[in-house]
Amino acid sequence: AQVGGQDKPSLSAWPSPVVPQGQHVNLWCHSHLGFDTFRLDKDDGAHIPELQGIIFQNTFLMGPVTPEYAGIYRCHGSYRHSPSVWSAPSDPLVIVVTGVYRKPSFLAQPSPLVQSGQNVTLQCCSEIVFDSFILHREGVMESPLHLVGQLHDGGSQATFLMGPVTTAHAGTYRCFGSTNYSSYEWSTPSDPLNITITGESFQTCPCPLWDADGMFQDLEAPGGDEGDIHWFLMKRDRLGDNYTKRDSERRETI
Repeated sequence: AQVGGQDKPSLSAWPSPVVPQGQHVNLWCHSHLGFDTFRLDKDDGAHIPELQGIIFQNTFLMGPVTPEYAGIYRCHGSYRHSPSVWSAPSDPLVIVVTGVYRKPSFLAQPSPLVQSGQNVTLQCCSEIVFDSFILHREGVMESPLHLVGQLHDGGSQATFLMGPVTTAHAGTYRCFGSTNYSSYEWSTPSDPLNITITGESFQTCPCPLWDADGMFQDLEAPGGDEGDIHWFLMKRDRLGDNYTKRDSERRETI
């Protein structure tokens, strides 16, 4: 049995919902209503039968993860005096598994050392035809950007024009690739790229990195809790017949 309403718990992942293949992640289901036990469900739980309907108290250590663990999770709460009655499901939590594909290359043109007020192009390239590229900046809480990618030399790439830059753009960046077929399974991260801004005093304002014209969407499914790290998810059109000259010439400006 299940009861609905506003009694749903919250589900989060520690240290991050983005988990390298072979590592573990703690799933934490919590509620101010004082549930005694929780049940974990995966939307496509048939892929991992042992995860379907797992019962636990507050936290569940999941792993070592494989690509099959990637997907959407929810949890329900229950009281000891009525163990067959479950709360409404939590908001969905997306678990991403990385390291599924070879890492892309990541370059800054003309240089990762950028004069304040100038532009810099970040280019993520792969021999694999990825449908999506994901740009991660360490320690930043922001919503992801959807960006159309490009076919390139039999593989694929995404080009990010960043600027005019301020010191708010400085940081360590990495990129990932993924496919539409398995959008929660990402490549190994690229080597880190350290962007340094020169010629401006330090500013502390939380300046947005992405142009408001970009289509913003959270990595997690609608209503999901935000994690400690935000990931810039650049969803692209499926490469192939849908690829047009207009797409190839398009760039999103940060």
